[in-house]
This record gives sequence, C-alpha cells and structure tokens, in this order.
Amino acid sequence: MTIRTIAGVAWIGACYALAGCAPTQLSSPAASAVRITHNEPAAGCTYLGDVTGSQGDFVRGAITANADLETGARNDIKNKAAAMGGNLVYLLTQRAGQTGSKDRLEQTNVTLSGNVYRCASPGAH
Repeated sequence: MTIRTIAGVAWIGACYALAGCAPTQLSSPAASAVRITHNEPAAGCTYLGDVTGSQGDFVRGAITANADLETGARNDIKNKAAAMGGNLVYLLTQRAGQTGSKDRLEQTNVTLSGNVYRCASPGAH
C-alpha cells in the first residue's frame, strides 16, 4: 500500500465516523408529518403505544453539537411513531445525558419518551 492509498482510506474512515455525528434524518413524509406535543391529545385520538427516540453516546456525543443531538432524538422518535402508524407523540420525558469530570461535563446524548397516537386531524391535541 502506498502512503496515498493509506491517506485515502483514513480520509474515508474519518468521513464515516463523522457521519455518525450528524442528526438522525427523517425517514419518510409520514415521519415529517408527526407532531410532538406536551399537551394530552384530543378524545378522538387512538393510543398506539409507547415510543423512545435518542441520539448520541459517550463517544460520538462528545463531538456532536447539542442542537444535533436534540434534532436527532426528535427525528428518531418521529420515525418510530410514523412506523407505528401514528401522527402525534405526546411527550412524557426529555433527558440529556452528560459525561465527563466534575470540572467539565459535556452533553453526550438526548432521549425522548412519549405515547404515540393516531388522530383524525394531525393538529388535534
């Protein structure tokens, strides 16, 4: 192997590693249409189940922007809700994990948990 080939392979590996730091993307138009709310859904909505969405871990989370961790967790929960046939997530908990020493803590992950509903009107909540 030449130095040029090794450098190329290293560059590709770094790009793949950094792609893990990007926020999870929405997987479908149905996922884009899922609403997340802190309000209980209307009486006409059907409960479909529980869902958890997250982004980050102690390795990649430390080099991922907080906004990307939050966006990724939000997109993850929307993807899972859409896969269940839901169009509304009633958010129950939001957690941001931190790692580090007492002098320097870094947010390394975000986890959202909620209940998935199918509402006749996506704006119903």
